[in-house]
Amino acid sequence: MRTLGGRYELERRVGVGGMSEVWRAHDLVLDRTVAVKLISPGLDGEATSAERILAEARSAARLVHPNVASVHDFGTSASADGREVPYIVMELAEGETLAAHLRAGPLDWRIAVRVCAEVSAALAAAHAHDIVHRDVKPANVILAPSGVKMLDFGIATPAGTPDRTPDGVVLGTPAYLAPEQFDRRPATPAADMYALGVLLYYCLAGRLPYAAGSTTQLLGTRLRQPPEPLPEIDGLPAEIADLCRRCLAEEPAARPTSLMAALLLAEVVDARVYVPMLAASPRQPAPVPRWTDRAAAEATEAMAADAHRTGAAR
Repeated sequence: MRTLGGRYELERRVGVGGMSEVWRAHDLVLDRTVAVKLISPGLDGEATSAERILAEARSAARLVHPNVASVHDFGTSASADGREVPYIVMELAEGETLAAHLRAGPLDWRIAVRVCAEVSAALAAAHAHDIVHRDVKPANVILAPSGVKMLDFGIATPAGTPDRTPDGVVLGTPAYLAPEQFDRRPATPAADMYALGVLLYYCLAGRLPYAAGSTTQLLGTRLRQPPEPLPEIDGLPAEIADLCRRCLAEEPAARPTSLMAALLLAEVVDARVYVPMLAASPRQPAPVPRWTDRAAAEATEAMAADAHRTGAAR
């Protein structure tokens, strides 16, 4: 049995992605079960370098939120050919992915709205720290007994960071990418909100808002046609359909914030979400997450926007 850093005993592989694999492991020091994200052997380049993965770990470690899988540690291990292989140690989120649940068809709209409310709350926590996830999709959402857990800030980046990926390489899952991401514009929270709109649509309708049978067809359709309207869903409140439509807006500025989306979704199903209360001034400390209601968040968001406009005018 392989042990990393003399501490993390790998037990079994639980997932494989394009750039990494995730293992269930045992922390021998703290005697607890964890998840270890290990960069797949044989991959080269800046995207898989130890510096790049350390930056990922640092970004994710800043997020302390009940709907975000916590980051515990970072390290490197020597591969069989002597290369340095980075890994991240994370909270092990027990449960099934949203992708697995959606294979059986669309969710009841109440469940779909509750799940997306918690995903939005996780994004609000990230966006409050100027972190953009960039890969919001069902496979990165775990439905755990305690609620939703958002996984894999593996391509997360500070808001406004230019896209420096090589030509022909797309970071993220094409079906969930915002239009501006195909134009290689800097990452913003609005891109995550587009992905949330696709996620909400899929949960409600059981399909993507684009008609395509392959990735090639999907990309062609995305570049030519707007998303299809949601089908009629018995009992679905009009404000949810409207929120989904606004998330899928072509222009980033027309999309709602993650904070407002989280609170609107939670209000419809009478749920509570853990969201950051925004600072009323850019000079105040970072936002403090708390359980709150929509009216309080709307008030503080308006105060923050007003303070930002006032500061810009000066």
